[in-house]
Amino acid sequence: MDTTRDVSPVTTAAAGALGLAAAVGIGRFAFTPLMPLMAAQSGLTLAQGGVLAAANYAGYLAGALWCLFAHPAPGRAARIGLAGVALFTLAMGMTSQFASWFALRALAGFASALVLVGISGWTLQGLARADRGHWSGWVFAGVGVGIAFAGIATLVIGVLGVSAAAGWLVLGAVVAAVTASTWRPLATPEAGTLTPAPANDRTRFDADAWRLVACYGVAGFGYIIPATFLPALARQLVADPAVFGWTWPAFGAAAAASTVAAALLRHAAPRRVWAASQALMAAGVVAPALASSLGVLLAAALGIGGTFMVVTMAGMQEARRIARNGAARLIAAMTAAFAVGQLLGPLAVSLLASDGNALRASSITAAALLLASAGFLVAPRRCN
Repeated sequence: MDTTRDVSPVTTAAAGALGLAAAVGIGRFAFTPLMPLMAAQSGLTLAQGGVLAAANYAGYLAGALWCLFAHPAPGRAARIGLAGVALFTLAMGMTSQFASWFALRALAGFASALVLVGISGWTLQGLARADRGHWSGWVFAGVGVGIAFAGIATLVIGVLGVSAAAGWLVLGAVVAAVTASTWRPLATPEAGTLTPAPANDRTRFDADAWRLVACYGVAGFGYIIPATFLPALARQLVADPAVFGWTWPAFGAAAAASTVAAALLRHAAPRRVWAASQALMAAGVVAPALASSLGVLLAAALGIGGTFMVVTMAGMQEARRIARNGAARLIAAMTAAFAVGQLLGPLAVSLLASDGNALRASSITAAALLLASAGFLVAPRRCN
């Protein structure tokens, strides 16, 4: 009996999109719009914010490495990760201790990596088997939807004068609801599991696979600085949350729309889509370093938000194209490299926090690396 039909393509895409919205869009990125409120209400400093962000990315790295070496079943990894994100997000609203926040953000990062790796494997193969591979844009749009939702929820919380702690509780409850709604379809691994490599398979990546790993790592470093600090930068210009709070929903809306639009380019090579997106991302990253206004920050939010999930989607598609049955390992390795880049970004800002030009210097460096990486990604290969 063919159990692959137990989950329809529509259900596969919907479960994948909801899972990414909850675990990545909310679980990982809710801290960004909530950070200005935490700063105002709890005295959280820029340096401390960078440390908490880095804790999340360190946990994300650990989760990606665990997926790389443990080979978890995609559906099971996604379910465990979603349950963890719900728990750790709720717990953020139940404490005001910095040490506890640090631990919870690290644990949430670990859990969100399980969801991204698991859902990427679970959905991409399931949609491909149903000849609906072009629906992947809707799946990855879930991240942007989650980011926009977290941003709008935080905007409302700020305008109403509600505490950041209450915001964490509300968002954690939303993740818990998504976890419950996707639990059953994700329990059917046959619907979308990549054909697994043997448990003892340690086939080495070729030079082209390592190129993907390196470029994806640079993308992580490049986007994460503005992705972490954009609302905080906007708050420095305008203290009214009804104004600065719109930068993050705009970021998420651009992320959601861009993946759907990119998926419509069915005949475009994923690698070239990736490189072009990374070049556009560089422009968005460097813009706030060259000029300081709400208009520039909004443009940066649209530019970075409109490219970073396209990079993720195209990267996952390219990994599956060149690695085939070994795609799960390559996706996990790329995710680990991305996590390293994300970890280095906030740490760089924290280390330079005493310098008034910390964000500017970090952003210019990130933009330069993104441009160089885009060129390296599409450079002719010596061997193919």
